[in-house]
Amino acid sequence: MIEVLVVDDDPNVARINAAYVAKVDGFHVAGTAHSAAEALLFLREHPVDLVLLDHYLPDESGLALLRRLHGLGMETEVIMVTAARDAATVRAAQRHGALQYVVKPFTFAHLRGKLDSYAALRHELSTAPRSGATQETVDRVFGSPTPPGGTETLPKGHSVLTADLVGEVLRGAAAPLSAQEVADRAGLSRQTAQRYLKLLEGAGLVRRRLKHGETGRPVHLYHWPGPPK
Repeated sequence: MIEVLVVDDDPNVARINAAYVAKVDGFHVAGTAHSAAEALLFLREHPVDLVLLDHYLPDESGLALLRRLHGLGMETEVIMVTAARDAATVRAAQRHGALQYVVKPFTFAHLRGKLDSYAALRHELSTAPRSGATQETVDRVFGSPTPPGGTETLPKGHSVLTADLVGEVLRGAAAPLSAQEVADRAGLSRQTAQRYLKLLEGAGLVRRRLKHGETGRPVHLYHWPGPPK
C-alpha cells in the first residue's frame, strides 16, 4: 500500500480529498493535517510515501514546507493540490521537486488518474532491470511523459492531450464504455474517440472486449485496467 498524508487548511476539504484517495486501489490515507507544522510533526513520527499538499496553509506556504522537507532529507513524494494557479507558483513547485500539480477544483477522475500514474511509475522503478530504467520511464520521472506506445512521437494526426483526455474518461468510468460513450463524455466525435482508443489499446493501456446484445451487431467496450499490481 502507498501511504498518503493529506494536507489542507480546510478540514472539510482535507476530509473529501482523503476520501478520494481511499477510493483508489493501492492507496491508504495515513493521516490528515491542516498546517505546515502539523504536517511536519506527523511526517517526523509517521513517514509516508506521498503527500497531497495545499499551498495556502495558515502558518507557511506549501512551497515553503516542500523546500523544508527536502532540506531535512525526507524522501516522501509531493503532489501539490491547490487553488494556486499563477505561473510563478507552478514553476516554483516544479523547481522544488513537486512530482505533479493538481489545480482545484478537480474531479475524482482527475485525481485518480494522477494517483494511478504515480503508482505505475513507482512499480516501473521498483522493477527496473539492473541495466537501468528505460528512456520512457526516465521521461515520466522528470515530467516529460512519452506518448502512448513508447515512441518519441505520436502517429501523424494524433495529440497527446486528446490521448490523455480519452484515458481520463476511461479511468473515471464505473464500467467499461463503448466508443460512442467515450466520445460523448470527452466531447469528441465517435471516429476520433475510436482512433484514440485503438492507439491506447495498442500501447497496452486500454483493454477491449465484445458485448453481444440480443439484436444488432456486438459492441466493443473499453476499460482502463489501472496500474500493475
